[in-house]
Amino acid sequence: CDGMGGHAAGEVASEIAVDVIAQRAPMGPDAEALGAAVEEANLAIIRAAAEGRGREGMGTTCTAAILDGTRLVIAQVGDSRAYLMHGGRIQQLTRDHSLVADLVEAGKITAEEARTHPNRSVITRALGSDPRMQCDLYEMSVDEGDRLLLCSDGLYSMVDDGQIARILQMCPDPQAAADMLAEAAVDAGGDAVVKIDVPAE
Repeated sequence: CDGMGGHAAGEVASEIAVDVIAQRAPMGPDAEALGAAVEEANLAIIRAAAEGRGREGMGTTCTAAILDGTRLVIAQVGDSRAYLMHGGRIQQLTRDHSLVADLVEAGKITAEEARTHPNRSVITRALGSDPRMQCDLYEMSVDEGDRLLLCSDGLYSMVDDGQIARILQMCPDPQAAADMLAEAAVDAGGDAVVKIDVPAE
């Protein structure tokens, strides 16, 4: 979860989302139930803002995943991403809910131009803005040895997919890989990264 709406409010929104999803997420890889937990987090953020916790307009992105054996489910809102490393190749699993993603899909700009576009931080969907918000759900099978990476734009806007893949290949240990990815983002001029790296068992 990558909070927005000002420093303090963004932190409140992302903390609420994490807490609600942790409480409500299913025990197994059930995409619909995970999506329901994310949608409940959305309502909790809206309620908190109305009650004066944080502030009105606060929100957060959310990319939540459950991995059980070779079964993976993801619920996603906003522009935080899930990547899968399979057979040495990295693939973006989720679709960004952002203005630049829409422009790329419409053929108006290239993916490379999107990385430096002045509106690259404008997202079109987030938790905390619309009580009817729905998240995107993904269900797939993964293989033993695949790697899952969840990250915010603090990583992928600073470090391209090729470098992310090289770091994941270089660092088999999840924590070491996460640390090196964060370091690469900071070295490229970033100031904050949210990252999780989990190897499929």
